[in-house]
Amino acid sequence: MEIAQAQEKVASLKELLNRYAHEYYVLDNPSVPDSEYDQKLEELRRLEEEYPELITSDSPTQRIGGQPLEGFQKVQHTIPMLSLGNAFNEQDLRDFARRASQGTDKALSYVCELKIDGLAISLTYENGQFVRGATRGDGTTGEDITSNLRTIKSIPLSIKEKRKIEVRGECYMPHKSFLALNKQREENGEELFANPRNAAAGSLRQLDPKIAASRNLDVFLYAIGEWEADTVESHSDRLNQLKELGFKTNPEWKKCDSIEEILEYVEYWTKERPNLPYEIDGIVIKVDDLAQQEELGFTVKSPRWAIAYKFPAEEVVTKLKDIELSVGRTGVITPTAILDPVRVAGTTVQRASLHNEDLIRAKDIRIGDTVVIKKAGDIIPEVVRVITEQRTGVEEPYHMPDHCPACGSELVRLEEEVALRCINPNCPAQLQEGLIHFVSRNAMNIDGLGEKVINQLFNEGLIHTIADIYRLERDELLQLERMGEKSVDNLLQAIEVSRENSLERLLFGLGIRFIGAKAAKTLATEFETMDNLQKATYEDLIAIDEIGDKMADSVVQYFAEEKVSDLLNELRDLNLNMKYKGPKRVEVSNDDNPFVGKTVVLTGKMEQMSRPEAKERIEALGGKVTGSVSKKTDLLVAGADAGSKYDKAVELGITIWDEEQFLKMLEG
Repeated sequence: MEIAQAQEKVASLKELLNRYAHEYYVLDNPSVPDSEYDQKLEELRRLEEEYPELITSDSPTQRIGGQPLEGFQKVQHTIPMLSLGNAFNEQDLRDFARRASQGTDKALSYVCELKIDGLAISLTYENGQFVRGATRGDGTTGEDITSNLRTIKSIPLSIKEKRKIEVRGECYMPHKSFLALNKQREENGEELFANPRNAAAGSLRQLDPKIAASRNLDVFLYAIGEWEADTVESHSDRLNQLKELGFKTNPEWKKCDSIEEILEYVEYWTKERPNLPYEIDGIVIKVDDLAQQEELGFTVKSPRWAIAYKFPAEEVVTKLKDIELSVGRTGVITPTAILDPVRVAGTTVQRASLHNEDLIRAKDIRIGDTVVIKKAGDIIPEVVRVITEQRTGVEEPYHMPDHCPACGSELVRLEEEVALRCINPNCPAQLQEGLIHFVSRNAMNIDGLGEKVINQLFNEGLIHTIADIYRLERDELLQLERMGEKSVDNLLQAIEVSRENSLERLLFGLGIRFIGAKAAKTLATEFETMDNLQKATYEDLIAIDEIGDKMADSVVQYFAEEKVSDLLNELRDLNLNMKYKGPKRVEVSNDDNPFVGKTVVLTGKMEQMSRPEAKERIEALGGKVTGSVSKKTDLLVAGADAGSKYDKAVELGITIWDEEQFLKMLEG
């Protein structure tokens, strides 16, 4: 393919994929199945790999997250991002409406919006391209988190408006993403996030964008900071304008003409908030007319034309009847409080996670206690505290068992972990959880093999290991309850299709500790075959930028197990693909190429090329980009404001290029 043809094809694919992404992540109305999107994305990846000069910052392939950052740069907000005053009850809202009406001669209309519980952000576009994203910070100075925000698929990387525009909104973590993240952290023995807001804020402040990319964050935009073409006269029109520009806005806003309508809106969402797929902590009320907003003005800290109504925290009292234990995929033993049923934040709660033995001791929780319950982040039921003054003396202190409740094996507490674990590889509870993980969407993605079906097959003795999934026969499946001919045929077809999955799906499905979907993709890309990965040493693994000490140790230990080798041999015999099917690394052997076999570090701000673009170009030419300077570093590329890495490179006598020299060498 000629370069002109490739350029035209890349442009066409980018436009198509960005439209598909907008339909899926912004409009929630996809026009094509996921497989069609994946196929087009893979085609674009292959073209960009063959023609790296065609890679641009707005390409859908650039959302995965680039090099880890050294730190966050400060960003000055031209127009301050002020916080709002708070209202906590009906009288506070009536007082706000009264003050607003006294500040203007004309009748007021208001816009009520859901107050998304996340992190306030600012997005800047120049010449139609997303160039900077920042946190609110103290309102006047935020932090540059562009690399992390670029990974969020509902944020457009390019828009049709070519004049400079800055838009503002809230970045948040949907309930589904929050639950999945905490489940993974619990299995890894890591501290859990208390609520989605903390999880979102923690994700956006990661120096490694790949971590933010793995967290499945989302945004709602609701304001424009700077825009020379801004001609709207009301906030309601501005929300519609943001939507027309291609930004994701929250659809639940409402225009209200009186305080009574505002109160009705507040009452409705106070009841309905548990049914939302994201967390809200209140309602924002704004005067709609922008001229009236300007007339009302600001106090020192907040605008007089807007206020945030905050929902009261709901805590209820119930009885803790018992404590049950569950065994996770990695053997973590999790205690769960069994409660007298009670309504909390709109739903009936009968169970609450107690996480680990240390929490039970810290809160002195006993069976039979009267306890206070709330939903952490309005999602996960938790025991807040014990009402000790209501104890009668019959309450029983709880002690974690010494042996696994599922298999009877002795439990252990690994170093630096708070959780107890069952380390019996044949524990039935772990086996079932492992099977459920193996067939899940991000792993082998076998439609029709959900949790209930896996448990049914396991209990019937039809599957014990993941290899058994590929030995299932039609006649034996037809004997099971709720298994008709069509569902069985569809299931067997889905199993057959999964044999051809690329290596990274199989790696993730195996459930290697600390190896998530992103790390599995990294390993598959690097080693290309299961055989190569099985032979990899700790040194081979740790040399990969995205693989840390714990990951490398875990992979080596996993493949050293004889039962793992036996399982992989079984899977090979069952014709499962053991090779990576994604885009391959470019092999370069030109002796005149200054990047072949070289270890390169990028530092400072580059003017003509982003760091991710520079990294892609270097790797395409056979070089390796790392994040820190050491004696093994061959070259440092230093942009503007280079810091400690530059000083260390000088100290070690490492070759240093400025951006101009680097670009000349790329062109050559």
